[in-house]
Amino acid sequence: MIINGKNINIEDLVEKVDIDKNIPLKRKNGLVLRESQIEVLKRYDINYEQFSSLQSLITEIEDILNNEGSIEELESLSEELQEIVYYNYTNK
Repeated sequence: MIINGKNINIEDLVEKVDIDKNIPLKRKNGLVLRESQIEVLKRYDINYEQFSSLQSLITEIEDILNNEGSIEELESLSEELQEIVYYNYTNK
């Protein structure tokens, strides 16, 4: 594409994002998680496959946070999962 007489590649202007990492998928254990969330869990040695509900996974994350202190990445994931539980599994 030519803009102001310069040849500009649109790919150079757009940040490359791995869209597949942000698509929620139902996992073997029935949990719906994004690949990016699983990567965070793996970094902290949390095996998401052993949990049968998001609430039990959240409880594990909160236990780690209580013992290890503030870990921003895990706190953010916990909040995100709590929102999912609230909006998808709570009768309003």
